[in-house]
Amino acid sequence: MGLDERWTREVAAAQPIVPVVRWLRENFYASLLLFVIRIYLGWEWLTAGLPKLRGFDATGFLKGALTKTAGEHPDVQWWWARFLEGFAIPNVALFNFLVPWGEVLVGIGLLLGCLTTPAAFFAAVMNFSFMFSGTVSTNPQMILLTFFLLVAGANAGRIGLDRWVVPYLRDAWAKVRRSGKSVPNGN
Repeated sequence: MGLDERWTREVAAAQPIVPVVRWLRENFYASLLLFVIRIYLGWEWLTAGLPKLRGFDATGFLKGALTKTAGEHPDVQWWWARFLEGFAIPNVALFNFLVPWGEVLVGIGLLLGCLTTPAAFFAAVMNFSFMFSGTVSTNPQMILLTFFLLVAGANAGRIGLDRWVVPYLRDAWAKVRRSGKSVPNGN
């Protein structure tokens, strides 16, 4: 047994979380729990995003985040403040579009269980962005629940449209790869 094999076995043996991950990824009862988590998160995102579609301006939120950079223990770190000053505020129109539509699309994806893993990923990105901007609220709780969806992978959307969408996309991708053609670019 080589060093790589021994190290792999030792690391795998030292990972008590593996059975939990396997349960989240494969167990039907886990998919029921994940369904409840998914519906809760989807509803939260959808109800947060829908009112913003009628009109949303992130300028106040972004400038407010900059005021939280002062003090011995600032809520907003300097590197995030530089991102807000240098990119987010000058491009606030982009964020005025991305935030409401991102929240709505993540909410729909989670509620329907369609492209659950990408929806959960973008939910986590938004939650972290809000937290980096000094807003705690329900973001930590939502991130924790979202991590369960991300770890579970396809099982998180098992009770949902992913049951059909994921195999279809997997088969379509496999056909493209077998054909040797490049992925269609829409032209």
